[in-house]
Amino acid sequence: MHSLLRTLPTLALLTPLLAGCDREPVVEGLDVEGWSGQCVSLRQDKRWLVPGEGSYTWERGAEDQAARFRLQAADLGVYLLFDEAEQYLVANTELVTREPALQSELSRIVGGVIDETFISGGEWALEPSSRGGERYQLHNRRNDAWLGRDGLVMEEGDALAITLEPAVGCAVFPELSLDAAGSITKTTFDDGTLYGIVDAHSHLLSNLSFGGGIYHGAAFHRLGVPHALPDCEAIHGPAGRHDFFGYIYDGSGNSTGDLTAVLGDLVEGELSVDNHLTAGYPTFPDWPNAVKRSTHQVQYYRWLERAWMAGLRLEIQHATTNAIICNFMVGEGIAPSRYDCEDMTAVDRIIDETWAMQRYIDAQHGGEGKGWFRIVQSPAEAREVIAAGKLAVVLGIETSDLFDCHLTPRPGGPVCDEAYVEAKLDEYYERGVRALFPNHKYDNRFTPGDGSGDFLELGNFFNSGHWTNKTDSCPEPDMPRGFDGGAISFTALNFPRDVYLSDPPHDFTGFHDDPLDTAIEFVQEILGGSTEGQFCQNGAFTDVGEALLMGMMARGMIIELDHLPAWSYKRAFELLEEHDYPAAGTHGRHWDGRIYALGGISTVGLGRCHDAADPGSSVRGVTESAARITAQGGYPGTPMGFDLNGFAGSRGPRFAEGACSTEQVNPITYPFESYAGDVTFAQPQLGERAVDFNTEGMIHIGLLPELLEDARRDAASEADLEPLFRSAEAWIRMWELAEARSETLGG
Repeated sequence: MHSLLRTLPTLALLTPLLAGCDREPVVEGLDVEGWSGQCVSLRQDKRWLVPGEGSYTWERGAEDQAARFRLQAADLGVYLLFDEAEQYLVANTELVTREPALQSELSRIVGGVIDETFISGGEWALEPSSRGGERYQLHNRRNDAWLGRDGLVMEEGDALAITLEPAVGCAVFPELSLDAAGSITKTTFDDGTLYGIVDAHSHLLSNLSFGGGIYHGAAFHRLGVPHALPDCEAIHGPAGRHDFFGYIYDGSGNSTGDLTAVLGDLVEGELSVDNHLTAGYPTFPDWPNAVKRSTHQVQYYRWLERAWMAGLRLEIQHATTNAIICNFMVGEGIAPSRYDCEDMTAVDRIIDETWAMQRYIDAQHGGEGKGWFRIVQSPAEAREVIAAGKLAVVLGIETSDLFDCHLTPRPGGPVCDEAYVEAKLDEYYERGVRALFPNHKYDNRFTPGDGSGDFLELGNFFNSGHWTNKTDSCPEPDMPRGFDGGAISFTALNFPRDVYLSDPPHDFTGFHDDPLDTAIEFVQEILGGSTEGQFCQNGAFTDVGEALLMGMMARGMIIELDHLPAWSYKRAFELLEEHDYPAAGTHGRHWDGRIYALGGISTVGLGRCHDAADPGSSVRGVTESAARITAQGGYPGTPMGFDLNGFAGSRGPRFAEGACSTEQVNPITYPFESYAGDVTFAQPQLGERAVDFNTEGMIHIGLLPELLEDARRDAASEADLEPLFRSAEAWIRMWELAEARSETLGG
């Protein structure tokens, strides 16, 4: 006994040394990003993590009973641990539990606010162990704590040193199938120019537009497809009855778009009829459907990947939103929101999320730079990415109140003078933005809006506090008018003004607090009827608007023209031609080829129906566009601009009842090969159901292979479609020319 007592002080002195006896030399460059999709068990020395009822425990010598985890990347070096029974390793508190499902921000809607700050307890950062060796530690993102023996520990030095042991028998993590086999081999034509299609007008992340609570479904989600494309009831209400904007826009029982028909429903806060089925993954009974449903995601990253495998090589990703639509839906308590409705709030969030999407796709492919989705910031970088067989992505902005430059300044808002605009151009150029629309639907400090009618005309009134400003004194009729033409939708709201930047007659700064009552004050004017004729916006670029254009030219940025109203469009061409600078018309305007003469591009679409008496009619727009470009000395690439997730519809089916006036033959059959011959496509699956392009049309971007194959079956020859596959080269040549011109314009 006395001997033991004499020994105790010695043991006490040795305890710190014994506690650190498992420390090993640090291993440099230990891989933390390359584990996505791997099947592993967790071992700590001689103990294994074993699943139990609602929890996990560390058991000595229990290799046969160890949990078998599929490591599913949530970000670079961050994983979900998904076990053989389709349960997750979770730490919502200091306790570590075994859960059948994860919570996300859509399960955290309180008081109409989606909790953007929510972090799932199922996300674990894989880190090299602080104890060294080829071992790891798991850092829980939600709690900023590490996995320990009996739960979480707050000190990194107490984290367990874990070995990831190869295992078999893991569950398959939920994901949508590609329904394509092969790998990209064709990256250039025989003449050395780039091979590939550009989608010159795209919106990948509209779920973050409009305050982040009107458009449903994400292009990706850290927690996987069950959280990216879940049931939309949380956003659109039971049976979609809160989806007023989709109901009106889609013509679901209201094909005239007449707002007065739903005024009673707006007062009640929900539609009086069922709008759409809300179920998402894995059944998808009613959406995605770009042909019929405008408020649901149609560019999930796996669908985009399938399009890339068909030849899509360049994507112009525009951040877009609309403050008035957001303020109306959120202000009336109909839709939830993530943040305020200001345009640039959503734009900033979308830009950040596009970079996050690149990281997410990289993570699925084993590490930084290994994915197929690459944001590019120069034409040289775009060429390098496309030549490597990947998808180059250019960041752009398409919104009304660009840089917070409202026509009627907000209280406390910026002074949108030339110095401010220069600073903002520098800021967003630094963030990677290379393409801009000076305006979108509504008037701003740079130029009047695009002249759209109906509810957008009404929205412009409430966004600015100015009466509608349309006139029949318009530019020459041979100039393409775009959206700026036709009738005045609300005659009693139209009072053209001589000075575009005059003070507004109405103060709508409180519109977001009480939008419906504010609108009802003008119910007589709203119900006052329309005036038929050819009208246009009574105004053009302001001085600061022209400074914006010159600032973009000085930086070699791409000027997007096709939301400019008539007089601004005319003035833009005067400036562009004066400085020999190219521009983009991604809603199809080219002004009799003048845009091509400058080295710019415009978009073209494929026809819907085939005509046996007129073979090739569905691709004639492509071949005729190529001929116009060539006649102006340009490169014969013809971009497409699908405007998906942008309330623009999509190519409908040929074989639906009443779709075409002539009998349709030669439907899509499977398998078929890509235009390049390097990928074979099977019939696309949408979770648990098959998609029939012949009767459903291009319901999401993943049906691009079918769209192209359908066109090939009508084309007189393969050469008819070649201009589409030269369009990425054409867009990049425009960008190169813009950068070259910028060097002489102060860039």
